[in-house]
Amino acid sequence: MSKVTVREARKDDFQQWEPLWDGYTRFYEREPNEEITAVLWRRAFDPYEPIHILVAEMDGRIVGIVHYLYHRSTSLIAPVCYLQDLFTENGLWGKGVGRALIEAVYARAQQAGAARVYWMTHETNATAMKLYDNIAEKSGFLQYRKNLT
Repeated sequence: MSKVTVREARKDDFQQWEPLWDGYTRFYEREPNEEITAVLWRRAFDPYEPIHILVAEMDGRIVGIVHYLYHRSTSLIAPVCYLQDLFTENGLWGKGVGRALIEAVYARAQQAGAARVYWMTHETNATAMKLYDNIAEKSGFLQYRKNLT
């Protein structure tokens, strides 16, 4: 197995990043939206936006992506890091790409002074939860939401 390298996304990564982003949206049973994709990509390179993108490469090819952002918390002084999206090529699930991306977010969040990294996944995402159960703790919280648009 080739070595996984994680780095910050560059503007010229779009062509390799977009199919993974589309795969992520389809995994969660949504259709890709060109406007959302364009805005997300633009925000990632805007220094006034809190969104960050890392990519995982193997043999010079992007095989995984992670999006994360920092925000304030009412229960902590330091910011917290929300790992919002994580996706790897289907054939690489369970091969260390997701772990490498999460550990890279951990390192960056620690450097930024964040108090915690957290994320959510769907209760049916059993493959990912095998990894998550080994590298983080379940918080016990359930998510409730109401779509307004």
